[in-house]
Amino acid sequence: MFTYELQQALHADLVREADTQRLLNLARSARKSRFALGRRSGAHAPEGRVNTEHDRFVTAA
Repeated sequence: MFTYELQQALHADLVREADTQRLLNLARSARKSRFALGRRSGAHAPEGRVNTEHDRFVTAA
């Protein structure tokens, strides 16, 4: 009977560890996609939009 209880406790520990790992992977994936989304959209990027007006300054002689 002791072996069965030991196996059940080990199984419960492994299930908890797997759940924790799954949640960590989900959080990493969400964080990664959030950063990728910030890089893709120029209007909402943390650095702001880049000025693309090339004719704003006159070239030097």
